[in-house]
Amino acid sequence: MGRSQETWNKKETEKKKQKKKKEKEERKEERKASAGENNSLEDMMAYVDEYGNITSTPPDPTKKIKINEADIVIGVPKHDPNVVVDVVRKGIVTFFNESKGYGFIKDMANQDSIFVHANGLIDQIKENNKVTFEIEMGPKGPNAVAVKLDK
Repeated sequence: MGRSQETWNKKETEKKKQKKKKEKEERKEERKASAGENNSLEDMMAYVDEYGNITSTPPDPTKKIKINEADIVIGVPKHDPNVVVDVVRKGIVTFFNESKGYGFIKDMANQDSIFVHANGLIDQIKENNKVTFEIEMGPKGPNAVAVKLDK
């Protein structure tokens, strides 16, 4: 006598398929029923307010802001030669390992942590020293060079 080819797992997957098919039919019927209602274009419209939120009310035309097309800058703005960049910066040594020869300086201007190596030192530094330094881009980010103690 042969065994039945239908296993419990096959029965369960067939039940799931039938259930999904039934749910799909029900959703289809709901869509057909709601499509018969008179939905006007205004009921289906969505608007974006000045804060970027989606609303159902149209925007107030009195709040419309006129923007000049020439003022819109696409891409990187041109370099202004009149702007003077402070090359020498001030900071505080937050960490320095003398045996390994590296540490970090916290920039006073923007509170960034900048890596410093012993090769970039002019004076000997320790933790909590106030220093002046210049920034040079290295392979892993900004490095402090020409590090001197601040008087």
